[in-house]
Amino acid sequence: RYLLEQDFPGMRIGPEPTTDSFIAVMYGDTEGNVPGNALVVDPKKPFRKLSRFGNAFLNRFMCSQLPNQVLKSISIIDSPGILSGEKQRISRGYDFCQVLQWFAERVDRIILLFDAHKLDISDEFSEAIKSFRGQDDKIRVVLNKADQVDTQQLMRVYGALMWSLGKVIDTPEVLRVYIGSFWAHPLRNTENRRLFEAEAQDLFKDIQSLPQKAAVRKLNDLIKRARLAKVHAYIISYLKKEMPSVFGKENKKKELINRLPEIYIQLQREYHISAGDFPEVKKMQELLENCDFTKFHSLKPKLIEAVDNMLANKIASLMNLIRQEESNMPTEMVHGGAFDGTMAGPFGHGYGEGAKEGADEDEWVVAKDKPAYDEIFYTLSPINGKISGISAKKEMVTSKLPNSVLGKIWKLADCDGDGMLDDEEFALAKHLIKIKLDGYELPGTLPSHLVPPSHRKPFQTAE
Repeated sequence: RYLLEQDFPGMRIGPEPTTDSFIAVMYGDTEGNVPGNALVVDPKKPFRKLSRFGNAFLNRFMCSQLPNQVLKSISIIDSPGILSGEKQRISRGYDFCQVLQWFAERVDRIILLFDAHKLDISDEFSEAIKSFRGQDDKIRVVLNKADQVDTQQLMRVYGALMWSLGKVIDTPEVLRVYIGSFWAHPLRNTENRRLFEAEAQDLFKDIQSLPQKAAVRKLNDLIKRARLAKVHAYIISYLKKEMPSVFGKENKKKELINRLPEIYIQLQREYHISAGDFPEVKKMQELLENCDFTKFHSLKPKLIEAVDNMLANKIASLMNLIRQEESNMPTEMVHGGAFDGTMAGPFGHGYGEGAKEGADEDEWVVAKDKPAYDEIFYTLSPINGKISGISAKKEMVTSKLPNSVLGKIWKLADCDGDGMLDDEEFALAKHLIKIKLDGYELPGTLPSHLVPPSHRKPFQTAE
């Protein structure tokens, strides 16, 4: 709702888990709903494989279409509210985690939403997060309603959230958490306004990069699937080879299923495959229980060769084609909705801050602090109105900024490149130091509004 800036059909927002359906929010010329059973038989939509989850799921699945600019670039799957406590014991009627896993394998980004005043990870939420295993690079976390607590409480809430996530998500890396208040209501606590703006901007950049990376993501998934298929072929052919031709098939099958961890290690050594490419042992054992090993196929080396050839050669040429196509096409960004409010105008991120301060003012922005800078300048014994690099260095290093940063500031401030600073250039250097100390980035080249007045080129008038 926050991203689209408009209601979509089937939307219900409330403090408790109010949505009991999976809603695919997609672009359409007219506003309306398509129920799940009709959706899975539509050849133009990518949901046909979901029919295997049965009617109990399809009755809780729908597509919400509306002509919104944001949805031209991205589609959103809104999942049901997570159940907690007593409600968890009431079955949904379909395998919730399996459905989540199906979507997780196909989407480009997974966003986990937490409220700042409700951090507990229920059993169902924990199971849901575990179903994203193997897709950890896609997960982002949003700590919402962060304006409802003050800075001290927010610090504790953030720490508690990271601790809770560390118990559930089993990765050495720390997940990226975006802190903010993602709705259009006034902030309750405004002391962290700047933090919320920066975090929202980072989240928008992350989402806006998705259309550009979609082709590479699909290629990445293709490589992943190819490696998995290859490993499956090795496992299945090994089980087939070990089966007796006449008697004791059932006993041998049980023995092979129990020995699966050992078989994995043997295949890893024999074919030099990483342990990370193998499917989860427990899950594989469960699936093999219902299989007839005698119907498995033997290994076909030519097919394995074809997969190896594809991974070694074809993928590289595909990557080059994608890069060429990306360089020839204009940069695809997500537009519309909340994304447009942060792009231009005085409320865009960083407008009027740091090096951009004073960009729309007639007076030189450094002038207001120049008297204080002049006092320091004249203590450095200027000769002919200028101080040497050595004198300037003595003063600039008192900022405790590293030499690499001070060197960049010197290049920007020495407008005429004579290796010395006049009073205006010195004031500019002090202003740039202040920008860096305030936590902002330095510009690559000096913006026109920061150029000292005496160093600005006069406008040529044509007669």
